[in-house]
This record gives sequence, structure tokens and C-alpha cells, in this order.
Amino acid sequence: MTDVIYATRGLIDTLLRMAEEAGPDSVTISVAVTQASELPETDLPPETPVFTHFYMPSAGGSVNAVFGVDLGTPVGQTQGRFVSHPDGNLSLTKEDDLHEVVFVAVPPWEEASLAAFDRRGDQQELELLDAEPPEEVLE
Repeated sequence: MTDVIYATRGLIDTLLRMAEEAGPDSVTISVAVTQASELPETDLPPETPVFTHFYMPSAGGSVNAVFGVDLGTPVGQTQGRFVSHPDGNLSLTKEDDLHEVVFVAVPPWEEASLAAFDRRGDQQELELLDAEPPEEVLE
């Protein structure tokens, strides 16, 4: 059975741009969801997860390099991972960090060169939404 994975177009556009800018190196970026109830532009059931945010891959980098702990990503708060494959392989590999959902992108870094997979490596239907995530305020 194929599940539908929802993501905002803005998130996907940003991730694809980051992958292109990183070339020829690959990137791995943690991505997180917002419940559809917090996205008034959608007609999805309120409990539907929509990928809306990412965590900068370099956040906490120096401490990560010393202690092997990823301090840039809050524990248990990312349901997905974005990985780029500059070699053009649009599938999961053994080297990819498997999450509940893994987005894989290849050149030419367009929506058509992006796919979503579950942790077993099965491709899932991906639907992009023209919705804005709620604004976050730092206190």
C-alpha cells in the first residue's frame, strides 16, 4: 500500500536549492512536520502530518565532530530526512540515514527529480502543498 506524503512547496524548493548549491557534494538534512490543523490553507484532515521545516545541517557541527552527537537537531523531533544524490541515483542506498520518510533528490534539482520513500525503501506518492507553516517566534 502506498501512502501519500505531504510537503510544502516552499520546503521542497529550499531543499532542492541547497542540494544544488552543495554540488558536487551530497547533503543530508533533517526535516520535520506540522499538523495540517495548523495550516489553514489545506483541506487535509487535522491530524495529517505535512513536512514544513528543516534543520540546518551545519548547526552544532563543531561539537558533533568531537562528541559524535547531533546537537543541531532536537531529539525525536524530525520525522524525515532529505538526501541528495549528485550521482543521479534516485533511490535509497545503504549509506542513507533511514527515517520514517526519506526524500531523495538528484540533478537537475527539480521537483521531477525528487522522490519520497518509506524506511523500507518503497517509493511513496508525494503531494506538494502551496501552504505556509505557522510563524515561529523565539523567546
